[in-house]
Amino acid sequence: MTRVAAVDLGTNSTRLLVADVEDGKIVDVARETHVTRLGEGVDQRRRLLPVPVTRVRNVLTDYRRTLESLGAERTLAIATSAIRDAENGESFLGEIEWSYGFATQLLSGHDEALMMFRGVTAERELDAGTVIVDVGGGSTELVAGEPDGVRWHDSLDIGSVRLTERFLRSDPPTKDELDACADAVRALLAERVPDELRSGTRSAVGVAGTITSIAALALGLKEYDRDRVHGFELTAEALEEQLRRLASVPLEERRGMRPLDPDRAPVIVAGAVIVRKALAFFGLDALEISE
Repeated sequence: MTRVAAVDLGTNSTRLLVADVEDGKIVDVARETHVTRLGEGVDQRRRLLPVPVTRVRNVLTDYRRTLESLGAERTLAIATSAIRDAENGESFLGEIEWSYGFATQLLSGHDEALMMFRGVTAERELDAGTVIVDVGGGSTELVAGEPDGVRWHDSLDIGSVRLTERFLRSDPPTKDELDACADAVRALLAERVPDELRSGTRSAVGVAGTITSIAALALGLKEYDRDRVHGFELTAEALEEQLRRLASVPLEERRGMRPLDPDRAPVIVAGAVIVRKALAFFGLDALEISE
């Protein structure tokens, strides 16, 4: 048995998983997630900014203490959209290797989509005509899966942080801002998703913090419970209800909605718009939530 760790350096969140691996089986030891907004300002300035970098480094310092206390033998830090887009992204990864002793790997959007598919299908088989939707802070990955593997995949530059900064500047966002955000999502989906895939999709699976947070809100949970969220069917009607609820109130009120992480509140509306438009685009009335 080997105890290892993975760090996900996302555009909105920095996540840690410590796990024991034996004969290809993974057993969770510890999980942590912190909203760090590493991608703040990257869409416009194409650089990782000092304040978000400091937030991430502070979390990584805490994670390294956790890793040492749990005896993880090695750690791999995976970088995604924000670091892909930033001119100083690779130098930041070099700093992480030097400061924390983590190995690092920068994923392409397509790598990210395929890795997400592996996670979703680790303990299950997909039905034919299933699309997996992964809404991140900087990008959204789509994978069309079949029982025997991946049929099609793509990575789109629409994410909760990116679209919030581009479109949702009012507090709360105006109808015109929400419509412009939705139109941008719809246009990119229409441009990138093949017609035969769109018409052949029968079901959807949703992953990542935006989608799991909306599911927890729809469930009416007081505290986040990943066991109740995993496998939950979020209907289009419930998604629309939560989007209206989130978009109708100022940020400070959204921060107080439980079990939503207060630090996710600034970008959850744009994330919900992406999920809603993706479901509508594929003509689906629900999606299954996967942790």
